[in-house]
Amino acid sequence: MKYLQSRREFLKKTSAAAMATMGMGAPLAGLLSSCESTGMPSTADSVILLFMAGGMAHTETFDPKKYTPFRKGMESKEVLSTFPSIPTALDGIQFSKGLENIASVMDKGTLIRSYVAADLGHILHTRHQYHFHTCYEPPQSVVVPHLGSWIAKEKGALNPVIPPFINIGQNFSVGEGEELKAFHSAGFLGSEYGPFLIPDPSAGLDAVRPPVGMDSKRFESRNQLYKDLISAGRMGEFGSEYQKESLKRSMEQAYMLLNSPEAKAFDLSQEPKESYDKYNTGKFGLGCLLAKRLVDQGARYITVTTEYIPFFGWDTHDNGHTRLKDMKKMIDAPVAQLIKDLDQSGKLDRTLVIVASEFSRDMLTEGRPDLKVLDQVEVPDIIDDLKNYGMHRHFTDGCSMLLFGGGVKKGHVFGKTADERPCKTIENPIKIDSVHQTVYHALGIPADKNYEIEQRPFYTTPDGHGKVEFDLLAKT
Repeated sequence: MKYLQSRREFLKKTSAAAMATMGMGAPLAGLLSSCESTGMPSTADSVILLFMAGGMAHTETFDPKKYTPFRKGMESKEVLSTFPSIPTALDGIQFSKGLENIASVMDKGTLIRSYVAADLGHILHTRHQYHFHTCYEPPQSVVVPHLGSWIAKEKGALNPVIPPFINIGQNFSVGEGEELKAFHSAGFLGSEYGPFLIPDPSAGLDAVRPPVGMDSKRFESRNQLYKDLISAGRMGEFGSEYQKESLKRSMEQAYMLLNSPEAKAFDLSQEPKESYDKYNTGKFGLGCLLAKRLVDQGARYITVTTEYIPFFGWDTHDNGHTRLKDMKKMIDAPVAQLIKDLDQSGKLDRTLVIVASEFSRDMLTEGRPDLKVLDQVEVPDIIDDLKNYGMHRHFTDGCSMLLFGGGVKKGHVFGKTADERPCKTIENPIKIDSVHQTVYHALGIPADKNYEIEQRPFYTTPDGHGKVEFDLLAKT
């Protein structure tokens, strides 16, 4: 019941925020400070976020601990990692078995082992994902822009035909779809900076062409009808002129893409078979391939997600060990291949690739050791069944993240977690506001960027307090 109440409260308040945002005027045209984003140097032009939605256990992936093989009658407290360790391209640094390909490219990037997720009370994946993607704790009185929307707004399109913010892999008709929609938004920045959604990368071309049986003339007629319906609906009644113009521009951009040669970038059948097969581990792998093709065409920000569906994928409330075998097969080859292909083409130098999850997992601790929250998973003290072997509880005090390209250090390890339970962060903790501000810094977006919303400055990070973590960045 507590879960349902927190979920309903989340939806109620985010829906109210959406209506409040709709009635706003435009944010102030200029910055409230004198700093201009065009005056800052940058080390990155594009960002690709590979998001492991559902809670990727750090001790089973990029920060392995002592391996304890399964045996009937073992104690739960014995289990730190359920996979043996393997070497990486960095001397003395090991990953968990099943990630051999990603391990082989770690000389090209930085490994963060000390990301600390927020304390948001009762663990709710979509609340933590909201916080990860916007840097703001939900709910808010306005619809907070997504990280990708801030980047799209402040940096603009690299190619005016290609949407500056593209989301690949998430279907909003399953699980907690409405909660996911709450943060896939440009908020007060305007519809033109919202995500261009591609739920299935293998059908990416369908997102940029009219439905089967509809010619371009009929589509144009439908487009005009849609504009009329918008004018007669809530946007027409409550929306500001700024938002109406932004929505109009977003529809014009979509129509421009429909008639452009760049639309072929969305068609994975155009990819050579040898390359296609390297990525084809399923929807996520093909999403990585599509991201590569779109960056080549000038996409500014792309999210590729393993997709959040409650109790599937990384959301391992049971069968943690056996399910992670499949998840590793899904991500290992395509993530590594993306890094290799971007490096070979010369794009990696100016493309920041991030591999991350909303939080980690542990066998025993729910939340963090000094701030435990309500257990959502029953873990027996004695394990007799393989389904109980693995990391099933939500853990927020030590998470792993990978960074490649875009000005980050190569062959670098940042932070550390304890080798014994609780495997929490013990060196260089880093939180989401610092992660966001480091990304903005790499792109040349200043820390004091803000707009006046509800008669107060609204920053890219809460109150503009996010600090750049310079130890992640190569000296320029």
